[in-house]
Formats: sequence, structure tokens, C-alpha cells
Amino acid sequence: MAQLSINSAFNYNMSFQLAVIRQRYTPYGGAERFVSQALAALADRGVALSLYTRKWPGGETVFRPVICNPFYLGSLWRDWSFGRAVRKAIERDQPTLVQSHERISCCDIFRAGDGVHRVWLEERCRHMSWWGKARIALNPAHHFRLAAERRLFASPRLKAVICISEMVKTEVLQHFPIAPEKLHVIYNAVDTERFSPALITHREEIRRRYGIPESAILFVLIGSGFDRKGVGPAIEAMARLPVQVHLLVVGKDKHASRYQAKARKLGLERVHFAGPQADPRPFYGAADSFVLPTLYDPLSNAVLEALACGLPVVTSHKCGAGEIVAASNAGFLSDASDVQALSQNMNRLLDANIRKICSINARKAAEVLTNKEMTGRLLALYEILINAQECKANSRQEFPGGQSA
Repeated sequence: MAQLSINSAFNYNMSFQLAVIRQRYTPYGGAERFVSQALAALADRGVALSLYTRKWPGGETVFRPVICNPFYLGSLWRDWSFGRAVRKAIERDQPTLVQSHERISCCDIFRAGDGVHRVWLEERCRHMSWWGKARIALNPAHHFRLAAERRLFASPRLKAVICISEMVKTEVLQHFPIAPEKLHVIYNAVDTERFSPALITHREEIRRRYGIPESAILFVLIGSGFDRKGVGPAIEAMARLPVQVHLLVVGKDKHASRYQAKARKLGLERVHFAGPQADPRPFYGAADSFVLPTLYDPLSNAVLEALACGLPVVTSHKCGAGEIVAASNAGFLSDASDVQALSQNMNRLLDANIRKICSINARKAAEVLTNKEMTGRLLALYEILINAQECKANSRQEFPGGQSA
């Protein structure tokens, strides 16, 4: 991982214009919670912020919203039209640095918050029928995103990539010809005051609401997009666990009824669905452990929040936050589709002593992922890039036309 010196960034405020590109916002999305959190932290450091987006909720903001919302029909047109509008707006405004959270090649910094699309498709196809694979292969939107990804990593303007896990850094190096020194691993921060073991005060109320006995061992799964988050394998794993184990699924999915039907077919009244929740904290507080057998998740803010709440975590090898879980001995990892291994890992957490050890380690792991640490590393990276820009500009002034004085 590229090392950034964060000391200088903490010692003074930086004054420059940072443009952040993020196409859409949903209050249920972990990525959007990170954007809001990061922007507020950077604004406190004196950074002038502009957010280029299709739309954003009203209310007070720490940034200047720049709305780029051209007409579109379908996801392909949506992504293309937004990218075109943003490039025009950036060319007009000329901010000091441009940080994109989308695969748009007009940026100085790309935050790979969605990981590598090529790897996501590989993981998705690994678990699909031939018909599903054919649909992906024939989908023009995927071809557009893959091409946009290649252009982005080949762009001469791209100076740095923020990888939100070591997993993402490894994937970028495997698939794109980019200099390793351009890749910087900066984990998301987690608010360890808002997400803490103190949320256990919600335990009784949430369990009563969903008919979960106080004596039950409760796993919570929080995430929208059930196919990707591994809700299906989690339900199947539940069928192999003792009757005192319950699962509470929190999140949004347009096919949620299919998963509810799957649980009923398996006779699992012990699987409960809470739907999307603007505030997931009470659900962490009600749980004994957290499970997320995700197909592909570059980091997973939900895992970080679970760790902060002191919950042992069972997740997959393709979850970037799994590297934190493994390194801190805060839970267990398995392949996303290996139901037997998943159920075995969940079963290990039925042991109260193992849960206690993992719980202590989980909280310790989260406590180092502070806003101060994340913001310091971001500012250190910006400082390096701005200094490089200034040196280049000064060099041009001293030696115009590339001629030595």
C-alpha cells in the first residue's frame, strides 16, 4: 500500500477547490453515507467543495451542488448522458482537483468504491446459469461500463486511485496497466459513537417487534440487493442450524418476496424480513452476530458498522472488509456460494466464548477507522497532487516551450 504522511495534513487547513462526482444518492446506500461523511470532514479542513450529481436531498450542505441531470431512458443512456454533462461542467468550472466516484475519465482521482466491474461480472457469472451468463454477455450496459473502466485507468489525467481495500488494489493491478504508486488504500471511516455496543438497548424492542425470543441467537444481515449480498445462501445456511438460531434481513430488494417464499419453503419461520430502514442501528443492537455472504463487495460499510457495534462477522472472501475481519480475528470467511462452509462458520459463533472474543476484537478493529485517520490520508494525498501540479506549472514558467534557461 502506498504510504501517505498524514502529519502535515493535520497541522493546517488546506484551501483548494475539490470537485466530487457522484451520480445518485439514496439514504439506504453505504457509499452515499461515506460521501456525506467525507465531505463534512473535508469542509472542516477548509476545502471548498462542489458536488456534481443528478440530484441531492435538500437542506443545509457543506458543498456547492452542481446538478447534471440530462434526460435519459435506461441505464446505458443514463450513465453516458451524466458523464457527458459532467465533463462539460468540469471543463467550465476548472476546479483544482477532480475526484470521481464514477467511471468517468475527466478526473485526477478515482475512488474505486464499486471495485472493479470486470471482477464483479466474473464473480456474478460464476454463480449463474448459462442463460444468465448469456444475458450479461449481451447486455450493452456492461460493455459500456467495461469500456469506461478501461478508458479511466488508461487516462493520462488520472494521477491517483483510492482503493477502499487491499482486495480492490490487487484487482486493479491484476487487470489494468497502471503504476502501483498511483494506488492508495484508504479505508472508509466508521462512527464508533453512533455505532457501538451501547445499541444493545434496542435489543428487547426489536426482538419483540419481529417475534424473536430473547434467548435466540440472532444473526442480522443488512444490505440492499439480496442476490449480491448473499441472502439466498444465508437462508439455506439457516436450514442447517439449530432451531434457536434466527436471521433478520434488513434491506431493499425488488424481488424480496422470492426470498420470503424461499424461507417459507424451507420451513424457516426463524428468518425475518424488516425491509429497508433509514436507521439500521437498532438492528445491530438486537443482534448477536452479523452475516454477509456477499458475492462481491469492495469494502462493505455494513461490516464496518457491525464491527463498531462489537458484532462478530461472517462474510465472504470477496468482501473487502473481510481482510479487516480476518486480520483482527473478529469472525470467519468463506466462499460466497459455499453454504456448508457458511453454516459451519455461523455455527462456530453459537459458542458464547468465541462470540465474546470476536466481539472484543471487532470493536478494537473499528476503533482505528476514524474520521481523523481517513480525512488525514485524503488530505495528504491531495497535498501531494497539488504540490505536483504547482511544480509542473512553475517548471513551465521557467522553461517555456520545454527549453532550458
